[in-house]
Amino acid sequence: MFRTSLKTISLAATLTMWSLISPAIAQQSSVPHPASPSAPTPALSAPATPAQTSAPLASSASSSATNATPSPAGDAGANLLNPDSASSHELSPWSMFLSADIIVKLVMIGLAFASLVTWTICIAKMVELSLARRNLGTALREISESRSLAEAQMALGARDGVLASLLASAMLEARLSAGISSDAGIKERAASSFAEIVRAESRRVRLGMGLLATIGATSPFVGLFGTVWGIMNSFIGISKAQTTNLAVVAPGIAEALLATALGLVAAIPAVIIYNHFARVTKGYIELVSRASGSAGRLLSRDLDRTHGGAISSRAAE
Repeated sequence: MFRTSLKTISLAATLTMWSLISPAIAQQSSVPHPASPSAPTPALSAPATPAQTSAPLASSASSSATNATPSPAGDAGANLLNPDSASSHELSPWSMFLSADIIVKLVMIGLAFASLVTWTICIAKMVELSLARRNLGTALREISESRSLAEAQMALGARDGVLASLLASAMLEARLSAGISSDAGIKERAASSFAEIVRAESRRVRLGMGLLATIGATSPFVGLFGTVWGIMNSFIGISKAQTTNLAVVAPGIAEALLATALGLVAAIPAVIIYNHFARVTKGYIELVSRASGSAGRLLSRDLDRTHGGAISSRAAE
């Protein structure tokens, strides 16, 4: 009895509990589970992913297209910095000369003319001194065995030159001093005439050497003047342009430095050529002094021979 009552009570309690729980279960089954919305969220966000990805791609493409589009300022900077581009300042000697200031142009033209004069003097003096040394050496060999001034003149013939002038001066002094018994006075007067001829020949062969010395000494300073003037104009242009860009500064400074380069081009050969011809001229003047000595010895022989013949004739009488 007790067991039947207990089962009845248990069954009644179970039914009561089920009646209370079943509405809650039905309500829970009709309302979505809190974890379930997280599952469709990726499904809903997945279709939006390509659109979201395409937006940055489009923005990056537009930015790259914008960056790829050349701007006028960028082109100007590239043209100034690119040596292969067509620029208004081509750094070649001729273009720098054409674009230089008028004062710098005059300096460059003067230095170029000075260089031309230097090489002209070089060629002319080389030919002149070579011919003079060869002719004088040949004349000295021809009169080396002559016994008198007359024989020496006959050996030379109609040849002109410093030795012929020395012999003619000696003959003139001997003729003008005829009847004078003082040989020392005749020799002294002849030596004075020889010295004048030697000095005149020295001045003749040194003609143009002073111009070489002047060009060699002043050309660097003339070029420096052109450089200073050009750099001054460059700084004035920089102050007006209000920029220190190398493409703006370089052409003016290069034009100014070209004047210094031309000054050195004119000065260095002038100094070298001057030193060379100073040595060559010194050697030639020594050869002229030898010719003067030869003429003096011939005159002395003639005087001794003349006075010796006069003494012998007096002794015979």
